[in-house]
Amino acid sequence: MSGEVTSGPGSPSSRDVAGAASGTEASGASGLARVLGLRDLIVIVVGTVIGSGIFIVPGAVLRQTGGPGPALIVWLIAGVLSLLGALTYGELGAMQPEAGGLYVYIRDAFGSLPAFLYGWTLFFVISSGSVATLAVAFTSYLQAIVPLGPVAQKAVAVAMIAAVAAVNVRGTSQSASVQGWSTAIKVVAILVMSVALTATGRGFSEGQPLWPQAFTGSLLSGIGLAMLGTLWAYEGWQYVTFSAGETRDAQRVFPRGIVVGTVALIGVYLFANVGYIAALGPANAAASDSIAADAVGALFGPLAAKLIAATILVSMFSAANGLTLTAPRVYYAMARDRLFFRRVATLHPRFGTPTFAIVSSSAWAMLLALSGTFEQLLTYVVFTGWIFYALGALSIFGYRRRWPDAPRPFRVPGYPWTPLLFVASAAAIVLNTLATTPSRALLGLAIVSLGVPAYLVWRGRR
Repeated sequence: MSGEVTSGPGSPSSRDVAGAASGTEASGASGLARVLGLRDLIVIVVGTVIGSGIFIVPGAVLRQTGGPGPALIVWLIAGVLSLLGALTYGELGAMQPEAGGLYVYIRDAFGSLPAFLYGWTLFFVISSGSVATLAVAFTSYLQAIVPLGPVAQKAVAVAMIAAVAAVNVRGTSQSASVQGWSTAIKVVAILVMSVALTATGRGFSEGQPLWPQAFTGSLLSGIGLAMLGTLWAYEGWQYVTFSAGETRDAQRVFPRGIVVGTVALIGVYLFANVGYIAALGPANAAASDSIAADAVGALFGPLAAKLIAATILVSMFSAANGLTLTAPRVYYAMARDRLFFRRVATLHPRFGTPTFAIVSSSAWAMLLALSGTFEQLLTYVVFTGWIFYALGALSIFGYRRRWPDAPRPFRVPGYPWTPLLFVASAAAIVLNTLATTPSRALLGLAIVSLGVPAYLVWRGRR
């Protein structure tokens, strides 16, 4: 950790901590209005995480784990590890409820360079690339309902990103409202689907084993890969930390929101997996790469499968909205630290949103969607996000040491083991990527390091 922390824009001061504790501010220390409540935070967590993964990934997890029993345990363990991270960030967000969240924690504990590299990578690859991925996938699923030519596909992808950007520019409350109803639609659809599949399916009564006959070395290796895959599926809950600076009564509400949202995800994911296996049986479910559509189509016909495609469209729109609602707050915080373009720190005079941060990141996502390069960039870089997630969790030790008397209405239970276990799981993802695909991992780290010269330029200007 860095040896000295200045009283910069993000360093916890007694004034900022007292203001956050009171919960009576009209706006946060960052200047953004505090308009988000508990329900908003929960739907941001759930809506940002659930994209298309739960409709596709479970088949691969079943193949890797060798049976429904280990697969469900892997989904549960990955959810618990994510919950450990959510509990850790819950304390940090309650103590330091600023716009930028994870960026702020890393900056205060480890200095501005690693924090900048996180924001830099988030802007140019991780968040923008994820929005581009969702937009392109949106057009693919839309074709199941409406045929589209190549030009129309690109137009729809750009229009989807533009629509999400427009909603977010109009106001945080409006964006949170869209996030609320879109998340409600997809969660209710998943729950109804799971109930119907579990009630009518006979997959658990077909006599197929729920557990593998023996746990061999190759099977254990597969379980390890499945664990990594499910952790990727849970990724996204940490984005809500970026919006802590817009949360009302953040010291009380923020930890509840991130924890309840993560727990809800665990329940939804487990229930959906049970429904898939009940509908298709273990063997057929493991062989499917579009498990939701196959399960619903097998029991209720092709029309119901099209309804699942429509649900996935809503799901991906909701995930893109969640990313656009949260990630620009990091770029806004960077600009306020004078480590990014100055205009990114401006707020819309009427709507009070970081308009230029939203528009610029969305425009970059459009370019990535049109060029098709986002897939390669994400493949190389997305694992590096877990380096920063680990740093964010480790920052809790620096906060407790440097500001032991700061108000902490929420303290992470099981400290220090809770954050340490989360850090260990994040390190396992990074080390596994380095070991299994070293060339890809090193190239990803090289892409991230391209931010160092940019940091030196902005640092020099500052």
